[in-house]
Amino acid sequence: MSEKQSVAVTHTAAHKSGTRRRIGIMGGTFDPIHHGHLVAASEVQHVFKLDEVVFVPAGDNPFKTGRPISLGDHRYLMTVIATASNPRFSVSRVDIDRGGKTYTVDTLRDIRRLYPDDELFFITGADVLPQILQWKNSDELWTLAHFVGVSRPGHRLDLAGLPEDGVSLIEIPTMAISSTGVRERVKSGIPVWYLVPDGVVQYISKYHLYRPEEAQTTALASIVGDYADEAGAQRNCVEGEEKHE
Repeated sequence: MSEKQSVAVTHTAAHKSGTRRRIGIMGGTFDPIHHGHLVAASEVQHVFKLDEVVFVPAGDNPFKTGRPISLGDHRYLMTVIATASNPRFSVSRVDIDRGGKTYTVDTLRDIRRLYPDDELFFITGADVLPQILQWKNSDELWTLAHFVGVSRPGHRLDLAGLPEDGVSLIEIPTMAISSTGVRERVKSGIPVWYLVPDGVVQYISKYHLYRPEEAQTTALASIVGDYADEAGAQRNCVEGEEKHE
């Protein structure tokens, strides 16, 4: 089932019950996704009573210039692995599939088209909130979603200039984890168990992410082969089902 088909089924059920769903959107590079991201999403989901939190791995992030970013498919699959056990978490490819630089306004426009009748809550680091006024089409952002800034307990921010009814702050348990730190540990051969979900640790190891370039080139050939094997297995499964009908 495609992303649009899945969303259509979800909306059909929501409309039948006459409810307006509350959808969280957590954008990020997720290179890699770690437990800090997951804790923040879970806390916001609980506090704001969200029906779903959609993780959106970025395409080409204009604010992440200066370093190479892992392939979108790698970051997407790690996010799928990390969120699979939570029924309220899902992952969208809208930014990766759109191509080009990722701007929040484009993300929200695409998600709004998928969830036209629902309330949207964009989850981001609280330290990013003061920068929103510099973002592309910043005035439009407030019409598309309510912004939720997550911060460490006791952290103070100057939110001057931001609409009071458009922004909320929430403190989350302190977790000194960053994607940069995870990448540096992997590069140095230091374990990252329990900093990221187990499946993500295994994925990083299998595809040699954050290692020297030659190791990643070999891994890329491997992932292409895995996709081909998976597609073949799915075709065989479908053909088998058709024969039994």
